[in-house]
Amino acid sequence: MLLDQGAEVVSFDLESERPSGLTLLGVEGEVDDEAGDIREAAGVQAVLDRHKPDAVFHLAAQAIVGTALASPVPTFQANIEGTWNLMEAARRAGVGRVVVASSDKAYGPHEQLPYREDAALAPIYPYDVSKAAADMIARSYWHTYELPVAVTRFANIYGGGDLNFSRLVPETVSAVIDGRRPVIRSDGSPERDFLYVEDVARAYVAIARTLEQGRGAGEAFNAGWGRPNSVREVVELVCEIAGAEVEPEIRGEGNPEGEIDRQFLDSTKIRELTGWQPQVDLREGLGRTLEWYRAHPEARAPAPE
Repeated sequence: MLLDQGAEVVSFDLESERPSGLTLLGVEGEVDDEAGDIREAAGVQAVLDRHKPDAVFHLAAQAIVGTALASPVPTFQANIEGTWNLMEAARRAGVGRVVVASSDKAYGPHEQLPYREDAALAPIYPYDVSKAAADMIARSYWHTYELPVAVTRFANIYGGGDLNFSRLVPETVSAVIDGRRPVIRSDGSPERDFLYVEDVARAYVAIARTLEQGRGAGEAFNAGWGRPNSVREVVELVCEIAGAEVEPEIRGEGNPEGEIDRQFLDSTKIRELTGWQPQVDLREGLGRTLEWYRAHPEARAPAPE
């Protein structure tokens, strides 16, 4: 989306043996791809000093809830230390604006839903705590140093290009394309607000533009549909769209450890301030996601053991 708008784009990511998102999207030659680790402050500073970006989108994280539960310290290092490294580098480099990916998980479990931006951040699990800490660190750089930064607390993001197959949508889509039974790690009852990746990209650009206009600094923005769907509903909808007559393999009871049972978001603030609202509903988004993975067999999940 940034390339389509004529921006010069630099990416900063860990080296990996997996196909990169840039390769899968066919834009590898159009982006200046820098390899590095967000936990290494000197490397982050060097990239910002070298490229002098007008805007930074901070999406780097250890983003898997189960991994955070099993290995909290590396998660804290990536998500918390990585964020203060970037904020400090952006402050020193004089970056014009920064948009930081927090998460709806930062709110923690709340009885009163949907989440609104003025709700307390009350996380209890390692991943959720790491995102809440990053959220507060980022916003402190506006209030203390006047670095124009905003944070995003978005719904569950899905769409083509997701190579983390412990997540519901890419695992389910890969399974039905390959003729396997989709795996559900819960009993299918947990509910989430799901947001298609193109709507997410539009929201990031809208927030960055708002910061450029001198509004929204130091603030958080929700984005989602404002209604939840259960895990079971999503799996059944993928199977229906794909025409796959398979039953999911349910491997859990209740909600998996470390997960919040029910989450959805109020997006009034971002809509009123920027005009953004989601355009791709769940059925259409899952259909597009199926088509993307069909067109990219190299990106599909291996069959689970």
